[in-house]
Amino acid sequence: MLTSSEALEQLKQGNLRFVSGDTQHRQMLSHQQRAEMAEDQHPFAIVLGCSDSRVPAEMVFDQGLGDLFVIRVAGNVVAPSQVGSVEFAAERYSCPLVIVLGHSHCGAIQATIDTLTNPDSPPSANLMSIVNRVRPSVEILMQTELKNDLNKLSMHAVRSNVFASVNQLRHGSAVLESLISKGRLKVVGAEYSLESGEVHFYDF
Repeated sequence: MLTSSEALEQLKQGNLRFVSGDTQHRQMLSHQQRAEMAEDQHPFAIVLGCSDSRVPAEMVFDQGLGDLFVIRVAGNVVAPSQVGSVEFAAERYSCPLVIVLGHSHCGAIQATIDTLTNPDSPPSANLMSIVNRVRPSVEILMQTELKNDLNKLSMHAVRSNVFASVNQLRHGSAVLESLISKGRLKVVGAEYSLESGEVHFYDF
């Protein structure tokens, strides 16, 4: 069983391999390996990431099938179902680490900016449920000079949104709070660069 620090280091090393092109995992399994994995799973980390098709966590961190418990939702937002999924993996599989993974050029961030700058053209009610969770992270930045540069606003909003999700996981669940207080779980924020493939970690 890995500690949170060991799990984090394993993800960092995996991302370095991904960036350099020297990956170890090709997701090729034999019939016997598939049969063995069908019995149980033993992920060593939880990743709450965005649904963006360009950010597959297993590839970004160069991990194999069964290594990561991945939860994907547009904008890597935290709603009750995501919290429940994290609680499940943390308790059932004793995962010591949660990574909230945002990324550059996030569509959910852009949809939120578009909604705030064009309030007369709101998105669908379902998309609005995601926008409303991202909104606080963007609104506070729109009260600064960043409102005059939408590209910079988007860049800063990605990190602000990751911070909000990290904070909600740390303080919005009695189950997770208990695991964190006992030193059995750590929640870390991170941002993936679509341009370079690098993941930058933020221990807010």
